[in-house]
Amino acid sequence: MERPSLQSALREMQAFLRAPRFWATFGAVVLIFWVTGPYGTAERLAAIPRLGFWLMLHAAAWGIAVSVIVLVNALLRGRIPSLAGRMGIGTVVAGIPVGLATEAISLATFGGVPTLSSITESIATGLLLSALFCGLTYLTMSSRQAEALSTTPIPQERMEAPLLRRLRPENRGPILHMTVADHYTEVTTTRGRELILLRFSDAIEEIGGTPGLQVHRSHFVADAHVERLLRADGRPAVVLKDGSEVPVSRSRTETVRTRWG
Repeated sequence: MERPSLQSALREMQAFLRAPRFWATFGAVVLIFWVTGPYGTAERLAAIPRLGFWLMLHAAAWGIAVSVIVLVNALLRGRIPSLAGRMGIGTVVAGIPVGLATEAISLATFGGVPTLSSITESIATGLLLSALFCGLTYLTMSSRQAEALSTTPIPQERMEAPLLRRLRPENRGPILHMTVADHYTEVTTTRGRELILLRFSDAIEEIGGTPGLQVHRSHFVADAHVERLLRADGRPAVVLKDGSEVPVSRSRTETVRTRWG
């Protein structure tokens, strides 16, 4: 496996394990199976042993399913653009180990001898359980999990910018432009625009490795957002890719020309 794929898979796994929604969904499913006692467990096991059985079975099944789905997602990210499609393939691949794990736990709990028929039935059940886990996880996925599983890997400068933690999750993307707005700083990213209550000088300190320049006392422009330079009414300015113009202070003119001229 390529190292970037391994790093991506590890990052995605951490996103799942840190997400409260994931654990809430897991707990709800275990509770439902415990209370309803499907597959004859209500008749064969008392309440506390039944809870232990379903907790162990789901912990193993969910652990295997999520690990396989995350790994498949990392390996196929560059080939299959659809997140749902990648998770679907991961679900099918996870079905076999999930089925074998549930068969082993059932045999250890209730006894018996594995047969080809029972193993086949367990694999089929594993596919259903894996699909259930995948569907529930997909429906309850938080913005952090979706971001980790997204098609485009997170750029290095984005991960290093503490400023992004101040933005709403849907606006967290590579920084393009920042400007002063009264007592606020207006931050423009590839995913949106937002006002945050933060001094502009403090915002500049939190851009991390975002490549760009502070072109004016009240403007920061990222390299990726520069269209061209011009002189407006005899004063230098930067034309951004959204068509807007940002003034350049005289003290920074030479630096701007050297970088973007």
